[in-house]
Amino acid sequence: MSVNPFFAPFLKNPEATPPFSQISDLHYREAIERGIAVADEEIKKIAENPEPPTFANTVEALEASGADLDRVLSVFYPLLSARATDAMMQTSVDMAGPLSDHSTSVILNEPLWRRVKAVWEQRDDLGLDPEQMMLLTSTYESFALNGAHLQGADRELYRRLSARLAELTTVFGQNVLKEMNSIEVWLTADDLDGLPQAKIDEAAHAAAEKGRAGEYLFTMHAPSYVPFMKYSTRRDLRERMYRTYMSRNTSGEYSNVEVLREIAATRARIARLLGSSDHATQRLKRSMAGSPEAVLGLLDSLRDAYLPVWGKEKEEILALIDREADPSFSLMPWDISFYSNLLRSKKYAFDEEQLRPYFPLEAVKKGVFGLAERLYGLTFEPATDIETYHPEVEVMRVRDADGSFLGVLYTDFFPRADKRPGAWMTSFADQWRDSDGTDHRPVVTLVMNFNLPAADGSTPALLTPDEVSTFLHEFGHALHGLLAATRYRSLSGTSVYRDFVELPSQFNENFLTEREFLDSFARHYLTGKPVPPAIIDSMIAARRFGAAYACLRQLSFGYLDMAWHTLKATDETADAPAIPPFVPADAEDFEREAMHPVAMFPDVDGAMMSPQFGHIFSGGYAAGYYSYKWAEVLDADAFSVFRREGIFNRDTAARFRHHILSRGGTENPAELYRRFRGQDPTVDALLRRDGIIPDRQADAAICR
Repeated sequence: MSVNPFFAPFLKNPEATPPFSQISDLHYREAIERGIAVADEEIKKIAENPEPPTFANTVEALEASGADLDRVLSVFYPLLSARATDAMMQTSVDMAGPLSDHSTSVILNEPLWRRVKAVWEQRDDLGLDPEQMMLLTSTYESFALNGAHLQGADRELYRRLSARLAELTTVFGQNVLKEMNSIEVWLTADDLDGLPQAKIDEAAHAAAEKGRAGEYLFTMHAPSYVPFMKYSTRRDLRERMYRTYMSRNTSGEYSNVEVLREIAATRARIARLLGSSDHATQRLKRSMAGSPEAVLGLLDSLRDAYLPVWGKEKEEILALIDREADPSFSLMPWDISFYSNLLRSKKYAFDEEQLRPYFPLEAVKKGVFGLAERLYGLTFEPATDIETYHPEVEVMRVRDADGSFLGVLYTDFFPRADKRPGAWMTSFADQWRDSDGTDHRPVVTLVMNFNLPAADGSTPALLTPDEVSTFLHEFGHALHGLLAATRYRSLSGTSVYRDFVELPSQFNENFLTEREFLDSFARHYLTGKPVPPAIIDSMIAARRFGAAYACLRQLSFGYLDMAWHTLKATDETADAPAIPPFVPADAEDFEREAMHPVAMFPDVDGAMMSPQFGHIFSGGYAAGYYSYKWAEVLDADAFSVFRREGIFNRDTAARFRHHILSRGGTENPAELYRRFRGQDPTVDALLRRDGIIPDRQADAAICR
C-alpha cells in the first residue's frame, strides 16, 4: 500500500488543497486513528505541563492541538456528503465511536479542566484583547457546558452516551441517503400531463439509462420531485408522490423511527447529566436566543402574524377549485404547490419556468460571483492546475480588491448517486493566523444539486429562481469563510452561534429581486436578450405571494425541533433502557401534536418529517432549526440598510464585511451586529418584506 498522504503535511502548502488523486478510501481510517493518537499525546502534554497554567500554554496550546486529526476530518466529512462510497460510509460508522470518545476524553480530562478553569478565573487580570477573551470564553464553556464537572460513574455514563449518540446520528444520516437513492417511481406517457418538456425528457433519459426506454423515471431528489408536485395535473399521482416522499425512513430496512427516538432520549439524558432540564436548554446557552422560551416566543410571534394571512392565501387558492364538480374537495399538502403555482400565474402572469431560460448556470455563476466583485471587490480565477475530487467539480482562486490571495473555492453543482440531496457550504481548510503572523487562507466548497444539462448537449443547465436563490444562499456562507480575518481557527468564518450563521447566507438572497442585480447577468440562453421588464415585475410581485405558507411551514419545523429537544429525562442511570418511557412511543402522534400550532392541512396518516429530518437528527441544527427564522429577522433588517444607502454601496458593504463577514466568532454576534447596524434588529423589516405590514418602498421578497 502507498504511503498515506495524510501523513505528509500537504495542507501546509500555501493553498492548502488536498491531493485527491493520492487519497484512497482506505487511507482515512488509518489517518483518523493516527490523528486521534497524536492529538491524545498533545492533550496529555498540555495537561501534565509542570508550569503554572497560562493563556499561552493552556488555552492557545489547546487551540493548536489536533491539527493532524483536523486535516483528515476536514477532507473526510465534506467528501462523505459529496462523494460517499460504501467504504467511506463504513469508516464513518466505525470511527464515530472512537472520535466521540476522543472528544469526550478531552472534556473529561480533570487536570486539563483544572488548568483551563485556573486561566478562566484570572481572566480579568490577563490583559487579553477581545479575540483572545472570546477564545478563552469558548474554551472554558466547551468544558463547563459539556461535562467537565462530572465525577465517577457520571463521567463514564457521559462518555458512553456521547459515543452512542455519535453512532446513532451517523446511522440516521446514512439511512436518509440510502432510502432517498433507493426510491424509483416509474410512469408512462399517460401520466405526464402538465409537466415541463425538460422534466419529461430528463425522466425519459433516466429510464433509458436503466434499459426501460419508453418509460419515465422519477425520484425523490429535488430536481425530479419538486417540479412534479408543482406542474403535474394528476392529483392522484401528486398524492402518490407526496405519500412516498413523506413516508421515507418510516419503515423497512432504512427506518429511522427508533433511531430518532433513541437520539432524542440520549440527548435528553446527557442534558440531565450536565445539569439542564433538557437538550434545548443546554444547547441554547451558547446562542443569541439563549433559552427555549425565547425561541418559542419568536415562533409564536411569527405564527400570530402569519396565520391570518395564510387564511387569506388559502381562500384565494380554494377559489380556483370547481366545488360543484367536487364538493368534497379539501386542500391537501399535495395540492399546495400545484394550486399555488396556478394562482401565482393567474395573479401575476408569472411561472418560474418562464425565467429558467434566462438563468443558464454559467451566466448565474457570473452574476453570483459578480455580486461579490461589486460589493467587496473580489475576483474569481479558474484554477485548472488544482485537482478536484470529481470531474464535474470546478476550482477557483479568489483574490481581494488589491490582488492578494483570499482562498480557494470548489463548486459542485449536479446530483449524483453518491451525493446527499440538498445544498451546503463546507471547507477543506479554515482561515487562521499562526504565531509568526502567517495568514493561512481557507479552502471552501459549494455543493448543490441543480438540474443537469440536456444529455445531448442541446440545452445547458437552466435554473429556476428558487435555485438561483439557493446558489446565492450558499455563496453567502462561502463569503463568510473566504473573507475571514481571524487569529484562531476555531473562531474563524462560519464558526459562530448557530442562530447567527445564517445571516450572511440569507442576506445574499435579497438580491434576487433587485433589478440592478438581475440585469447584470440574466440573459436568454438562445437569444442573449435580457429578461423583459414585465417578467421581472411579475417575479418581484410573485415572490411575496405565498409568504405566509412558506413561513408557517418553516415554523412547523422549528416547533417540531423544539418538541423533540425539550423532552425531559426522568433518569440517567447506566442501566436505563435505550429508549426510556419519557420518549413518546408513537412518534407520528408526537410530531403531529408538535406541529399543531401551525397546522395548515388535514392530517395524512404515515406522513412524517422526523425520520428524514437530517438537519436536527444528523446535522448540526438540533434545538437550532429556529435559527433560520431568527437569522431571517437579522437579514431583512440588515438589507434594509442597503436599500436605504444603495444595494451596491461600497461603504455599506465594507461595514458589513468588516463587522459581520470577517469577524467570525471572535465577539458576541449581537455586538457585531449592533456595530454594523447601529442598533438592535427588529422584526419590522421582515414583516414589511413579506407584505404582512405595508411597505411602500421595498420590493417584495420571499420568506424562506
